[in-house]
Amino acid sequence: MRAVRSPSRPLAALTLALIPIVAPAAQAPTAAQRALASWQQLAAPTGHEERAVAALAGALDGWTRDAAGNLLLRRGAGAPRRVIACALDRPGFTVSQVTADGYLRLHRVGGGAHALFDQAHEAQQVNVHTARGLVPGVVAVANGHFAPQHRGDTAIVTADDLWVDVGASSRVEVEALGIRLLDPVERRAPAWAFGGHVAGSGMAARAGCAALAAVARGTVTRGETIFVMTRQGVFGWPGLGASLARLGRVDEVAIVGTGRPNAVIARMAGVESVRAIAPVVRHAGTLVETIAERDADALLGQVAQAAGVDRASLPGAPWVEAPAMPYRDVPRAADAHAANASLLKRLADLPGVSGDEWRVRDAVREALPAWARARAEVDAAGNLIVAAGPERDTVVFMAHLDEVGWDVASIAPDGVVTLRMRGGAVASAWEGQPALLHLPRASDAAGAPSLPGIFVPRAEPRTKRPERMTAWFGLDSAALVAHGVRGGATVTAHKDAVRLGATRFTGRAMDDRAGTLALLRAVAAVDPAALTRRTLFVWSTEEEVGLNGAAALAARIGPQVRRIHSIDTFVSSDSPLESPHF
Repeated sequence: MRAVRSPSRPLAALTLALIPIVAPAAQAPTAAQRALASWQQLAAPTGHEERAVAALAGALDGWTRDAAGNLLLRRGAGAPRRVIACALDRPGFTVSQVTADGYLRLHRVGGGAHALFDQAHEAQQVNVHTARGLVPGVVAVANGHFAPQHRGDTAIVTADDLWVDVGASSRVEVEALGIRLLDPVERRAPAWAFGGHVAGSGMAARAGCAALAAVARGTVTRGETIFVMTRQGVFGWPGLGASLARLGRVDEVAIVGTGRPNAVIARMAGVESVRAIAPVVRHAGTLVETIAERDADALLGQVAQAAGVDRASLPGAPWVEAPAMPYRDVPRAADAHAANASLLKRLADLPGVSGDEWRVRDAVREALPAWARARAEVDAAGNLIVAAGPERDTVVFMAHLDEVGWDVASIAPDGVVTLRMRGGAVASAWEGQPALLHLPRASDAAGAPSLPGIFVPRAEPRTKRPERMTAWFGLDSAALVAHGVRGGATVTAHKDAVRLGATRFTGRAMDDRAGTLALLRAVAAVDPAALTRRTLFVWSTEEEVGLNGAAALAARIGPQVRRIHSIDTFVSSDSPLESPHF
């Protein structure tokens, strides 16, 4: 959603959306997990794989590009002659229209995705791949406060329902960002390693390419094997077909990762059939497609066998990390909003579900000017209070620390956690996204770690809204309890707030980290000696679940207060998903 900007107040507009900083994990990822995650993060949108191909060709010994733009490596000689291939690309979107008011419309590229694939992009951050680099955006979502007025809220979201805000207000501003029609668009999220697993979009396909890169370092014991990392796999493997046309007759063809073997490919290769080697994954086709390290190892063995490679010839640590891509966010010059954006990001990326706001409170206290920090107190309700001025005519300025999210209601023996909503969360915007379970506050200076996991997507959804929300962290109940997980532990999504265009900012928990920032800036501008009345600057707790922190403060000091100013967000949107009269 985009805030409507008042012409009389040319301040940065704030995008208030449910967007899911990777918190420190209780267990560091293994070498295999790091390698798999690096392949998942490889930027190779369909039709735009050349950057990934060039990076891989420079990093992997012996691999070269063929005339079709695929990567090839030959090992061994003689018969049988095998081709074993993976696809570098995966399903995504492309820019199909730029509207007059600066929104992007999307068209899906590639089929076979999960029923919730399109919906999982609603209310989430995305990257637009431009010739100059990545431009961040966010997909609009119908305003939860207006939900009763929405039509079709029961229908699962499709690509036709996706509207992307890149911080522009016109087609000209979109073009100035370097965005053009047919530029690829992908979810802006990290590969997610947790509990012996790695999750992310297209994980099976990327694990297939990771296995090819690993096995190709071994010794082919009989015949010749041609390893191929191909382009445009989601379009029926035309890239592989182009390579086969140049290779001549082969005896065997195997496709690793995902995708049905194509009869055209078999005829072109002169073989009776094409073998498919697919890893075991959970939640196939979603943005949290998940592979266990043990299943990735099994895939490695299958690929080695199909490639005629003696697995004993592989290095002790067989997995190869994909190279870091030279595809980064378009550089942003420092401007008048940079300092605010930096502090807002720091605040927004901290977890602070109602009742568990201490991380945000500590950050606010640290950001206070020295005079205010010296006076700051925390009351029994967890509110942070800075008082100044003479004891008369008390006035209060209050922002709230908490955000909507979830907590643990119960834990099944297999470790699946049933979640309870804290505040007015839009459940569909969390389903099938990376999750973080926040452990109790530690006694050391490092603070409490978090366990990464996923919000479990429904296997066969029939409606937009999930009736029950669960999460999984790759651990069984005994392991979760051993980590300190108890009922009431809070859960958030992955958070990585970012600026959009010139004057917008998007991040999870803008309500009320935007107000928190505004109140911090106000305190920094105040001379406490110049105040003529008692003034309280308050950052309150548990606003999202019933104004509990504010109520506790009111019960204690209410009769002394002349006025309170709530520094919070206002619900508004110019998204085409909303009725104009709102």
